[in-house]
Amino acid sequence: MSAATDHPLTEVFGHTPDLPWPFLQAVAALADAPLTDIAERLREAISPYLATSALVIFTEECTGRPRKKAGEEEIISRVSIAELDALRSALSDEESFFGEAELAGRPRPVLALIHTSSRALLVLTDPRSVDPKREVGMDVVSYLWRIAAQRIHEKVADAPPSFLLESRAASAERVRVTAELTDLHSTTLETLLAALRSSSLDDAAARSTVTDLTAKALIGIRTLSDRTTDLIEQPVATTFERLREDLRPLTRFSGIKVEFVEPPLNGRALPGEVAHAARAIVRGLVLAMVEQPDVSRVRIHWDCDGENLLINVRDDGGGALAADSPNISRLDRRVQALTGHLQIDVMPGWGADVFVTLPLDLPARPAGDVAEWNLAARELEVLQHLVSGERNRTIASLLGISENTVKFHVRNLFKKLDVGSRTEAIALAHSNGLR
Repeated sequence: MSAATDHPLTEVFGHTPDLPWPFLQAVAALADAPLTDIAERLREAISPYLATSALVIFTEECTGRPRKKAGEEEIISRVSIAELDALRSALSDEESFFGEAELAGRPRPVLALIHTSSRALLVLTDPRSVDPKREVGMDVVSYLWRIAAQRIHEKVADAPPSFLLESRAASAERVRVTAELTDLHSTTLETLLAALRSSSLDDAAARSTVTDLTAKALIGIRTLSDRTTDLIEQPVATTFERLREDLRPLTRFSGIKVEFVEPPLNGRALPGEVAHAARAIVRGLVLAMVEQPDVSRVRIHWDCDGENLLINVRDDGGGALAADSPNISRLDRRVQALTGHLQIDVMPGWGADVFVTLPLDLPARPAGDVAEWNLAARELEVLQHLVSGERNRTIASLLGISENTVKFHVRNLFKKLDVGSRTEAIALAHSNGLR
């Protein structure tokens, strides 16, 4: 006798139809996946239809850092930002690519798909159909990828402070490493050029050929350095123009006038995470404002004082924007994740004035030592999971303890660290080097 037959609801709703439960369960797991697991979940969901050696997701949120990946270690540990950026640049919206591309240091068969709204890139290496007789494989892969890309977009909007702070530190490290490599290889190639051009070498044909090849290699290295810098930093004017493009549909169809006050053209370049977050924060503010009644105009003003990006967004509504609304609270968390500050002045009858300050540099690391907090071993484990962005239920599962026990440890952490929230605890742990 089946469970469905015994269930009292069967009499009301009838028997469960013959649904593709494995596929639906894979979709549910993907839709509920945290950022750290989403690549693995997507690969698992795709595997019944398309076999791959590795899966890599490339997004703009963390300046293109390929953090979301699953599969063969040889591929996912060597795939580079420049390779993914070059592949994405070659694709247009709503386009897929199947062929050979440079990935993880050598040409490989790949299947690449672009997500239209976010420009996120999915790359599958060595793709092969599990069942060549099936014709639904590509449709299913595209469908699952759309779910994953949307999930990533939503999760990044509420990313924990550790996620964004770690990404900014990684960006700075990439600049340093790229500069060192550029100097090293530039010196090597320039020395080689000088030797090959020497009059003591009588094989003119060989010298000419090698000189040309070396010059091209030198240009390639310079181009790589420029491309990496472009990923890490964006001119403030370029970011503001992208914001204007983001809001163009709203200005065209809503009937609401959106005024843009341009930032100075010579303003300091923005770190990638700041540029992306600033656009997202302003978009969220504008959407919250236009949902109010009697709003006909929104004014957006950006400026840069050399140390901070200064944002001002103002509407002409009735002053109904609530500072404690869920939308504004979510935006405020994102501002805090970048160690910024958001202030709202609501003027009844005159509208709302929002000021956002986003620092362009990582905060200086204060003096301190994790050992001085006198944390028990379990408390330190819980804190490390908090820094990774895990919630209480997930921490309980990972540590094999109850959720109430996790809450008990979190309360003790707050007391020992002298903080009042998870955000403050994460920020303090990060500032002391805890990852």
